This record gives sequence, C-alpha cells and structure tokens, in this order.
Amino acid sequence: MVLSERLKAISELINNVNSIVDVGTDHGYIPIYLVKNNIIDFAVASDINKGPVEKAKKNIENYNLGNKIVARLGGGLTTVKPKEVEAAVIAGMGGNLIRDILEDSKRVFKALNYVVVQPVQNPEVLREYVYNSGYTIIDEIIVKDEEKYYEIMKIKYDNNKKEIDPIYYEVSELLLNKRQPLFKEYLQFKLGKYIRVYENLTEETELARKRKEELETLISRLKEFLQCF
Repeated sequence: MVLSERLKAISELINNVNSIVDVGTDHGYIPIYLVKNNIIDFAVASDINKGPVEKAKKNIENYNLGNKIVARLGGGLTTVKPKEVEAAVIAGMGGNLIRDILEDSKRVFKALNYVVVQPVQNPEVLREYVYNSGYTIIDEIIVKDEEKYYEIMKIKYDNNKKEIDPIYYEVSELLLNKRQPLFKEYLQFKLGKYIRVYENLTEETELARKRKEELETLISRLKEFLQCF
C-alpha cells in the first residue's frame, strides 16, 4: 500500500504502542498500513459517517486483516473505551473540531499514551487549546502534499500549564527550532498570506484598525522568524 505524503508522515509518528484508534478513518488506510507493516497489532478504524466505515471494512477484508482491525461507526473518541487502545490518530478535520473531540472525551484521552493530530485548518486554534490546557506537545512535523502544507502534532494528556508567547500558537516553536527548509517555505507562505489580508483591509472601522494592528505585529514576527534560517 502506497500512502500519500500526509498519511505517511502521520504514520511515522506512531511508535512504541501496540494499538490505535483512527478517528475519521475514511478508507482505513492508516490502520491497514500500520498493521501490515507490523508497527501495531490491533486498530479501531472509526468514522462518524456510514460510507467511510463501509469503505474501510471492504479494504480491511481485501487485506485479510479482519482479525486485527475493527471498523466502528461513531463520532470522535466515543468508539473506544478508556485503555482499549494505546494511542489515537485524529486527522483530516479542522483544528476546532479536533479540540472539541479531545475535550468531549477527556477520559479516553487521559488514558492514551499519545494522540497524533493533523488539522486541515486552524492549527493555531488547536495549539492554543493544547498549551492552555497544560497538555504536552511531544513532537511536531510539517509536510507538503499536493501543494498544501500540513502541520502534524503528537500530543499527550498532561496537567503542566506554562506561560507561552501567543505567537507560538500561530508558529510552532518546535518546528521553528528544527530549522527545516520546508518550514521556512511555509513561513514565507504564511507571511505572503497575511500581507495580502492586510493590504485588503481598507475599511476605516475600529474593528478593521484593531485587525490591522494585530496583522502588523504578526507580519513583523514572521519576518523576524525568517531571519533565523
């Protein structure tokens, strides 16, 4: 099985566990890949929609993995009990939704060794939630797949709140410290995006003025970070 760059990067963060739940599994590719390659022994492939669950079941059968992967219909982490699996993958949905899934199933989240999360938008919302809740970000990676950038975080439940500069909700401190060329490219992409937003803010309202001030600060910090490479 050949995974996309995004799914491959997610799979590479799975280690030192024997079982996972893949939330929003779609075709069940990640559980199938992990079991086929002997990275894990057991997986739950779950999705809130019936269509993806049926697709996952078919693929699981095609690979003769019905004794190692079970497909379940349900939302978020509600398809598993605390300690039923050791880790979770929550990928391919918005940062707000991933935040809500973790918050709504805290008993399950607490019992997991870690969760690999990959927001398709609003990674800053998810990172802010993680930091403000005192959770630990174990690792972060960035990948480019079909001309889109994806930030992938490996987090675990903790109760270790610490003060952090809010800029690191927007810009991953871990990725910044890794100094990868792809992250520099991503920062340049973000900088261009925010400059365009700033230039298009032509209203003379108080709200627009405040937003322009926020964007000026953000643009300045992004330029500062780019000097680190």
